[in-house]
Amino acid sequence: MSTATGTPKQQAHSLIDQLPDTATWRELAYTLEVRADIEEGLTDIKTGRVTSVADVRHEFGLPE
Repeated sequence: MSTATGTPKQQAHSLIDQLPDTATWRELAYTLEVRADIEEGLTDIKTGRVTSVADVRHEFGLPE
């Protein structure tokens, strides 16, 4: 569940403020990408776009 408030821009500012002053551009980009991936996953869960572990195991022929 997302607990962040504000617009994505405001949330990005907050994330950036939490990084150390020595953070590189790559670390900044990674932090924002991870946040975007988490938000996308949470949206998938809320809208029911999920697959059970049992279904995935079955699809790949793995034991349950």
